[in-house]
Amino acid sequence: MLGIIGGTGLTQLDNLTVTRHQIARTPYGEASQPLIFGKMAGEDVVFLARHGGGHTIPPHAVNYRANIWALHSVGVTHLLAIATVGGISNNLKAGDIVLPNQILDYTHGRKNTYHDGIELPVKHIDFTEPYSNSLRQLCKQAAKNIQQIVLDGGVYACVQGPRLETAAEINRLERDGATLVGMTGMPEAVLARELGLQYAALCPIANQAAGRGDSANGIQYEDVITNLDLTMIRVRALIEEIVSVHSAN
Repeated sequence: MLGIIGGTGLTQLDNLTVTRHQIARTPYGEASQPLIFGKMAGEDVVFLARHGGGHTIPPHAVNYRANIWALHSVGVTHLLAIATVGGISNNLKAGDIVLPNQILDYTHGRKNTYHDGIELPVKHIDFTEPYSNSLRQLCKQAAKNIQQIVLDGGVYACVQGPRLETAAEINRLERDGATLVGMTGMPEAVLARELGLQYAALCPIANQAAGRGDSANGIQYEDVITNLDLTMIRVRALIEEIVSVHSAN
């Protein structure tokens, strides 16, 4: 079954026919909201808003372990995360949708493993390729089917938040090889890997990163919201086609 995690700008799926809600209690606490079960393109889908239904949970306070565990416990095998980002590379602009293939983790203090020697014994997983190649290929096929432009490949720098970055910090991230910056990609990706889920992220760009392009003199939050509202129309259509392609495979 396919699970979908919605991020900033996507707290609900208008094209999901909801069948039921289920409170998600786990050994790691409660998930961000009750799991939403429904049908899309004739297929069973589970949706979870990462920041809660009212977008009230900041990135550093999300219970990532509970979220991923809850989805896994109800039979999710493939997990698509929608993660809003800022564009670092000069060729990236607001409204673009990127399918990243690598991650740099700059977060701290987040509970980032199930294998902490308490609930589960210590285990060192391979994380060379943090995203599922098969699910990424499926996303690319779906985009092609509906003639959506999805940029293939990118390095997602996950920062602590909830504040946005300084221009100097963005320069540092670029020197490190990052092309995108967001606040929720980790530990979500590694937790999914620990539970054996096929995980990929679709990253809508809400703005150019601090000090770049339209954000050279600051980031206007009102513009970010306007950009996201428009981009999420395309993201929802893309998600529906991804569900359709997933069901056919």
